Amino acid sequence: MECADNPRNKCAACYRQFNRMEHLVDHMRTSFHSIHEPTCGVCKKHCRSFESLREHLIGPLPKQECRNVFNIRGCKFCLAILDSPYALRVHQDRCQLSGVSHGISAYMANLGLRDSLTIDNGYSRGPQVVALACKTVGGGSDRSLDLCARVCIIDENENIIFHTYVKPSIPVTNYRYETTGIRPEHLRDAMPLRQVQRKVQDFLCNGEPTWKIRSPKGGKARILVGHGLDHDLDKMQVEYPPIMIRDTAKYPPLMKTSKLSNSLKYLTQAYLGYDIQNGIQDPYEDCVATMRLYVRMRRQVHRRQDYPLASDPQNRNNFASWRQNELERMSPEEMLAISRSDYYCWCLDSA
Repeated sequence: MECADNPRNKCAACYRQFNRMEHLVDHMRTSFHSIHEPTCGVCKKHCRSFESLREHLIGPLPKQECRNVFNIRGCKFCLAILDSPYALRVHQDRCQLSGVSHGISAYMANLGLRDSLTIDNGYSRGPQVVALACKTVGGGSDRSLDLCARVCIIDENENIIFHTYVKPSIPVTNYRYETTGIRPEHLRDAMPLRQVQRKVQDFLCNGEPTWKIRSPKGGKARILVGHGLDHDLDKMQVEYPPIMIRDTAKYPPLMKTSKLSNSLKYLTQAYLGYDIQNGIQDPYEDCVATMRLYVRMRRQVHRRQDYPLASDPQNRNNFASWRQNELERMSPEEMLAISRSDYYCWCLDSA
């Protein structure tokens, strides 16, 4: 039997060691290690999420050598390692973002006076990106049925495109004022849900039929950013292709080590450096937070690959069982080179 500390049986990505080479091959077959994984800037270990990288650097049981370097030159927001303490100070001034400014534009939006949802018939460079958030009130006899009552959409520059209160199709039994700030007078003459649904659907598709939207690389449909968008779109009764959705609640690098979702409040505090959702929650504030998280993840610099996903036809046989003997003759580094991610990295939106 081969020794467990044999470097030939050590994964080149996560550094796990195996007794036999065939076990390492099985690991690579199911791990989907790739250049898109968060990576320690000190020891170059790949992690499944930024939360696991955070634990590796500053958790209860960090790798001590990496922790020592991170304490001196590491950014606590993006987890990057800088060249010097001075470079770190300069970097963190940019990396820690300030909270949302509640100026005149936000004030006007809260009055429900913003509606710039238009179909763009021009030819913009790259797909347009918008963020959406909605707030719900309660319906039904037990007041637990979520009803969409307020919707906000912003563009990539954090400008408000659309803001409206929404009149639900059934009576409201709980306005949830403590968190929504919504009162009966806000919904009395509000835009009906059906009208909101139609306007938002047409805006997102941008003149294309839903069935035709296949890839963000082509066409005119907009990339939709948000947190828990399955819930928001369901309550608005809007259908949108998953390939055009960027959900901060379901993006693997932003999830917990247990693969469960983090709250938007936590993600904003941990990765942007400011607090949201204190008291009455503003959907504009949620839109800005999700857009900033998306932009930060999109700006991750990863090496270019022709076929970056495990699901690409060219990669489907990379770890096929009939290649077992060939794979066992490869080095861990060679296996890592042919391994691909099982999720779509947002850096590909800017590729």
